Amino acid sequence: MAKPRHCSPQLGRFLVCVLYHEARRRGQPMTRLANQLLESALAGSAGWREAEVAMRLSEGPAPCQTNPP
Repeated sequence: MAKPRHCSPQLGRFLVCVLYHEARRRGQPMTRLANQLLESALAGSAGWREAEVAMRLSEGPAPCQTNPP
């Protein structure tokens, strides 16, 4: 089986519930809301800068490593 190229962390059940209700209240998809929240929280961070460099170097998805819990 091919290795996935993107990491997709699993969100906690409560946060998914919060996203669902807030997205519904705003009348927008949960994914759009999640993207907006994460972008506003992480823009300019060290991880953001590292991802920008990785994206430029690979001209594709940024490599993502996950650490086991």
